[in-house]
Amino acid sequence: MVTKQEQHIVELLKQGDERAVSIIYENYSSALYGVILKITIDQAIAEDALQESFIKIWKNAKKYDSSKAKLFTWLYRIARNTAIDKLRSHNLKFTKEVQIGESNVYKLATSGLNQDTMDLKKHVAQLENKYQIVLDALYFQGMTQQEASEELDIPLGTIKSRLKIGLRELKKVYNP
Repeated sequence: MVTKQEQHIVELLKQGDERAVSIIYENYSSALYGVILKITIDQAIAEDALQESFIKIWKNAKKYDSSKAKLFTWLYRIARNTAIDKLRSHNLKFTKEVQIGESNVYKLATSGLNQDTMDLKKHVAQLENKYQIVLDALYFQGMTQQEASEELDIPLGTIKSRLKIGLRELKKVYNP
């Protein structure tokens, strides 16, 4: 059963009346925030997601169909989906930031291989100079890929490609 207040909000939404957003905020924001916070587990992300949810609610107000869902269900779905999108976006951004700073060469050294007993520098010295430079910067000098790119004045994509090829060539030495 639809309450008079819900009916009033729906009418305001259909008319494009901004008062609807204020009424929705007053009556539903704490419940929607609770849903969002439970998904994101981060207050700042939850606050951003709540704000984005209200923007989406306003932009899609005329699309609301009371025959398909109750008002709160519609609001809940928008808030939930926004929270999930925001969390995915945040995690993807964080993952990308970590990947840029991560050197795959370090994995070679920590995978049970001992660089001192295997003459790693000697084998690296047998590679083409362009691979030696990148491996030296990343592995022996401890630079991140981004730092090596800036220091050597080589595009980041080229650093990554040379690293991959250099590691492939080293792998042939250790796993013939």
